[in-house]
Amino acid sequence: MAIESTGASTALITNDAVVLGILAVILGWVFWSSSRTTGFWAKFYAYIPALLLCYLIPAVLNSIGLIDGAASGLYPMARDYLLPSALVLLCIAIDLGAILRLGPKALAMFFTGTLGVMLGALVAFSAMGFIHPETVAGETWRGMTTLAGSWIGGGANQAAMKEVFEVEATLFGQFVAVDVLVASVWMAILLFMAARSARFDAWTRADTSAIEDMKNRIEAYQAEHSRNPSLGDLMVILAVGLGTTGLAHAVAGQLVGWIKTLPAEWRLQDYSLTSGFFWITVLATTIGLALSFTRARTLEGAGASKIGSAMLYMLVATIGMQMDLGALLDRPWLFVMGLIWIAVHGGLMLLVAKLIRAPLFFMAVGSQANIGGAASAPVVASAFHPSLAPVGVLLAVLGYALGTYCAYITGLMLRALAT
Repeated sequence: MAIESTGASTALITNDAVVLGILAVILGWVFWSSSRTTGFWAKFYAYIPALLLCYLIPAVLNSIGLIDGAASGLYPMARDYLLPSALVLLCIAIDLGAILRLGPKALAMFFTGTLGVMLGALVAFSAMGFIHPETVAGETWRGMTTLAGSWIGGGANQAAMKEVFEVEATLFGQFVAVDVLVASVWMAILLFMAARSARFDAWTRADTSAIEDMKNRIEAYQAEHSRNPSLGDLMVILAVGLGTTGLAHAVAGQLVGWIKTLPAEWRLQDYSLTSGFFWITVLATTIGLALSFTRARTLEGAGASKIGSAMLYMLVATIGMQMDLGALLDRPWLFVMGLIWIAVHGGLMLLVAKLIRAPLFFMAVGSQANIGGAASAPVVASAFHPSLAPVGVLLAVLGYALGTYCAYITGLMLRALAT
């Protein structure tokens, strides 16, 4: 999901230090209130997941103009610094063998998500042709190709479609707004469903033994090695997380610079190989998994994954502050089309999950790995268990590789419908 600044801010609060403080207070209040075991809050959180509030409250503040997520530098900071650090710290205690034992259903749901985006584009375009023909008149199909690129891969694939199909800047901006709002609504739905995964898995009669085995292994390791962390432990944990992030940034910059010197006809940008963020997430995840085979794994006993989760929740809040419900007023029918599009994607995911008896975890993460990419797929995965966050990243990386090609094919089909 691509996020771009819209320029000068008209929000009441524009100082990022103040906004960061507000987000921290929101997260602290949500976790405090959700920890109550009796009374109103216990009943409230029985229906509303805490993670969903961490996401929606900043969205409301952005929508009413108190803060301006698009003009803030907090999301890029959290994406580039906190997300890689969180991935490293969440991967330290991971059991790579357990990830591999998750089986082919995880991949099946991911590819279903990709197909759902492609099919959803065609259904949404055709449906709006009957509901409100003006919405899909003219060059709208070109803008839809950029949304397909974002929802299958990410920002780099979205930008590639903008150039390939020569999408006009205003139209591109409108579809960025559709991207942010519709994808945000869908992520909220997935987070809501995550809190009810047991019911969904009973409905699909899914075998969740591999997922439970993975979570149990992590929890057993944590219980065995748990200790009251010293200041030294905390500083080492931060050193590993932030140090690896710094290394990933340094190596990614060199790699991207070298790749750009290679022959243009190789079209390596089609695989997002010229995207620094792609390499940062890949390197952070890879190094984190490598550290899980070393003595660094003992840092989990001092709370490495808890610090990683705190970083991830801060990312959740900055993602939420990108959502602007007021954007519906510009071209409301485009958002209707976006909702039809995502409904087709979600409906196909539900159908296939039922047919192959896939757990909700596979459906939710496979979907978000397409729609949200590496920035939010681990957020949805961690809603099931912090140890599962790397699964979301691994699937999202696959989406980067497919994004340009599948979006291009979608664009050709949309052009055929339009003409």
